[in-house]
Amino acid sequence: MKPLFTPKAANPKLKDVKIDTPFWTHYTNLVRQTVIPYQYDVLHDRIPDAEKSHAIRNFRIAAGLEEGEFHGMVFQDSDVAKWLEAVGFSLQTRPDPELERLADEVIDIIEKAQQPDGYLNTYFTIKEPEGRWTNLAECHELYCAGHMIEAAVAYYEATGKRKLLDVVLKFVDHIDSVFGPEPGKLKGYPGHQEIELALIKLYRITGDPKHLRLCKYFLEERGKQPHYFDLEWEKRGRTNHFPENIRSYGKEYAQSHLPVREQTTAEGHAVRAVYMYSAMADLAEETGDAELFDVCRKLWDNIVERRMYITGGIGSLAVGERFSLDYDLPNALAYAETCASVGLIFFAQRMLRIDPDSRYADVMERALYNTVLSGMSLDGTRFFYVNPLEVWPEACERNATRSHVKVTRQKWFTCACCPPNVARLLSSLGAYIYMVKGDTVYVNLFIGGEAELQPGNRKVKLQQRTRFPWEGKVAFTVSVQEETPFTLALRIPDWSSGVRVAVNGQEAQAGRKNGYVMISRLWRNGDQVEYEMEMPVLRMKAHPLVRENAGKVALQKGPFVYCLEEADNGRNLHELVLPRDAVFHSEFRADFLGGVHVITEEALRVDEQAWGRELYKPFGDPGFIRQKVTFIPYYAWANREPGEMTVWVREI
Repeated sequence: MKPLFTPKAANPKLKDVKIDTPFWTHYTNLVRQTVIPYQYDVLHDRIPDAEKSHAIRNFRIAAGLEEGEFHGMVFQDSDVAKWLEAVGFSLQTRPDPELERLADEVIDIIEKAQQPDGYLNTYFTIKEPEGRWTNLAECHELYCAGHMIEAAVAYYEATGKRKLLDVVLKFVDHIDSVFGPEPGKLKGYPGHQEIELALIKLYRITGDPKHLRLCKYFLEERGKQPHYFDLEWEKRGRTNHFPENIRSYGKEYAQSHLPVREQTTAEGHAVRAVYMYSAMADLAEETGDAELFDVCRKLWDNIVERRMYITGGIGSLAVGERFSLDYDLPNALAYAETCASVGLIFFAQRMLRIDPDSRYADVMERALYNTVLSGMSLDGTRFFYVNPLEVWPEACERNATRSHVKVTRQKWFTCACCPPNVARLLSSLGAYIYMVKGDTVYVNLFIGGEAELQPGNRKVKLQQRTRFPWEGKVAFTVSVQEETPFTLALRIPDWSSGVRVAVNGQEAQAGRKNGYVMISRLWRNGDQVEYEMEMPVLRMKAHPLVRENAGKVALQKGPFVYCLEEADNGRNLHELVLPRDAVFHSEFRADFLGGVHVITEEALRVDEQAWGRELYKPFGDPGFIRQKVTFIPYYAWANREPGEMTVWVREI
């Protein structure tokens, strides 16, 4: 098929991007110095009072290095793979011999656990050796394989070492011998998508068409009739792996209700969905499949226009960790799994590569600064799986419908997919800042540092200096060996009320295209660009069909959504009301929650004492008490004593 998406976009290699800015340097150091070591200890069951992982021990048992039984979830292997991928990304930006040694030791164990035919999965090797590939709907074999492939690619790109890469190549050869349209092969596909996007990554370093073909097969086979998950269920005697009958969630749960090209709405388990959509976009880009990309665009629009929280969270239902219906976005019952927002960022980046439009980068930024950062404590040792927009602690403890909402972050989880997902995303952050497409350099995220880029195959170094996300001013310095023509495209964020741009101190007459300021010129060494984005406090409202937020507002400043927390504002946050004419004040507090901008204003609180003891009665205006309120960035909540929290506040 003739490529349609030309020129192909390229994100810089991680080694070519150096992050150097107060906010994100803190996080990159935190991930390297705290999060990765902490998660290494968790995987080795060394953290007191934390949920046991057993993940490394499972590999040791499968490798014959010790005796014992398998423990953990059927997909426990994936936690090790995601940790290794985070290590690979981290080593690409900053070599660390000791960290590399620890990773090599883990890889040695994985290699020993691989079976002679290439198969690699500790659950089935230890516990059900005869059950291989008999329960794709529930048992995550291909999901775990996908994560191991991604780990191998990242580690190979960091170190040049082939051991883990050779392990996964042998594993993929085995998978290719088992699955496919040819006679005698299984016509199955993953219950939990992941291997599809991993195979694209593998293809991009091997160039082996088999890897691209296998990705395409898994995507195109999905949803065909007769339904494969029904066939395998009958074949294994109608037994289920999980006590909870996932079959009752319907075919939409795993996005297998229709062939992928016929899907128009985001359905089912949110993480599975965005992983699959990411792979679909990758496949569309690699093959020039405009029809498939159009499907991706429809699914994207359905998510961000009707099924996404203001924080970039997706998947509102706890039952099935899934999407609900259009505009059903409950705050106190929200699921909004951290992994789902990580996957949404994957999807956004891939859409952006094909169709450079700021709307994709806006969502990428929204999910990153809010739900993803909320998924980890400020010290990097505790984590949220669920990211609600309203918390009433007593109800979370005593109301079963809210039991999935935690008031404090946890040290670890029995199902621990989210913490290593945060680690691998933040370790690879440099890959999301810039994009090169032809002779255009796109700046998608405003994160200070330096990057070596190649627009039109010409070498350019771009330095970015900024105090973003707290301020909207960004300065760029261009370094080139000779005069070089290219276009610098600066994103116009959806939260900014206006932007100004100057080149070498002179206001620039720059064009605008798809949400970017386009500066096209013959660049000289040392050229300076000053870019200023207005960053007002925004009073955000939800679509009228979002019933939960009727009559309410949320505050946003720059990329941050804000919230009220009990620690600053007292109990019963639902009693607070913002006057429509309220004037908000923003100030930076360096010694508060690691250094944040807070928003303050005088609000009104319902006078509870004027009500009396009656539960219901005819009553007029209960009266209000004036109270100063303090909003903090949503990502920073739950880092003090437990208490209430809310994003949306009533307005009068």
